[in-house]
Amino acid sequence: MGDHFSEGDADELPVHTVTLDAFYMDTHEVTVGQFKQFVNQSGYNYGGNWNDVAKYSPGDDYPMIHVSWNDAVAYAEWAGKRLPTEAEWEYAARGGLVGKRFTWGDDERLARDYTNYKGVEGKDTWDETAPVGSFEPNGYGLYDMAGNLLEWCQDWYNYYKNSPSNNPQGPEDGGVRVLRGGSWNYLTYYLRLAYRNYAYPSFRNKFIGFRCVSGSD
Repeated sequence: MGDHFSEGDADELPVHTVTLDAFYMDTHEVTVGQFKQFVNQSGYNYGGNWNDVAKYSPGDDYPMIHVSWNDAVAYAEWAGKRLPTEAEWEYAARGGLVGKRFTWGDDERLARDYTNYKGVEGKDTWDETAPVGSFEPNGYGLYDMAGNLLEWCQDWYNYYKNSPSNNPQGPEDGGVRVLRGGSWNYLTYYLRLAYRNYAYPSFRNKFIGFRCVSGSD
């Protein structure tokens, strides 16, 4: 884990090795349609504004935005899943590549084939979010692990230097939760695999979504 190129922020260091138990990850971010189904079937009191969602994610096959960490956890529990730990997220995003800058390798020129980010060019024809699965998957068959949306992780935010080597879960308490991946309005610097972000658990905006994981059994 971490910034193998020493080109990022201090919280991306030190580079370190962790061991994880096996897990399954959703191939794409939770969609608007999936989240609507959750709300309709569970009666969950979603506190966001559906008009805000539709402005940037205008269809059921687009990723759900304006979701807080609390919303994401509620959906995951309803679906019989959970949010990924930060370590699981980075492992999955790397797609089997070791020590690379992006989900596809080191060549920034290939970004438009793999991700939706600031501006439009090539396969990236969307000014805002793109329908899930619109770009090439990474080596594990996962879509949009860079760009489209930042994704909530289970962990409270902490520095890598505090990380245990086996199945790190993050600290037991904290003020903000981890976000990983870039977003549709981010530059390529923020698409790096090591890039880390964070927000309060109640925070919602147009750049944040999530995906779920489940255990190996």
